[in-house]
Amino acid sequence: MTNADPHQLLTDLLEPWKVVIGSDFQGYSNHCHRMVTFCLALRHCTDEERQKVAIAACYHDIGLWTARTMDYLPPSVPPAMECLKARGLQHWAEEVSLLITEHHKLRPYTDTRYPLVEAFRQADLVDFSLGLVKFGLSRNYVREVKAQYPNAGFHKMLVRTALSWFVRHPFNPAPMMK
Repeated sequence: MTNADPHQLLTDLLEPWKVVIGSDFQGYSNHCHRMVTFCLALRHCTDEERQKVAIAACYHDIGLWTARTMDYLPPSVPPAMECLKARGLQHWAEEVSLLITEHHKLRPYTDTRYPLVEAFRQADLVDFSLGLVKFGLSRNYVREVKAQYPNAGFHKMLVRTALSWFVRHPFNPAPMMK
């Protein structure tokens, strides 16, 4: 799968999850596309890395819907591993797992074996912060990406989900931020 468009791969991977994600689908899909776009702008990627980014983007938050929990990072990994297995790409398992499990890390990811993990983490933070954090991306570029892939309620869904968690667990921080 060389020279594959990572956005087409992402679209193809997300399609079977439409029913599971339900009314949040367009928002999540656009979030994933923004992440891919930002990641590829933050780091020059090989074709193989572009595929890894698309696969990880598809699954990085999927546990929000499959496990219905704010502790969604661990349940987001198995569907990604199934995808890799179905494509004969199990040798990417460690890196794709790290892309998913470390994307909320508060400090930079510094393992030099996997530089893509840090670019993916930064890409998610650019999107999560609504472009307030840019890691060197221009304000105009972030604005253009957001216009191409509109929010479609994604951040509202995150706030709604987080508030629901905090009401039930007032003394327990969101698990994915620990």
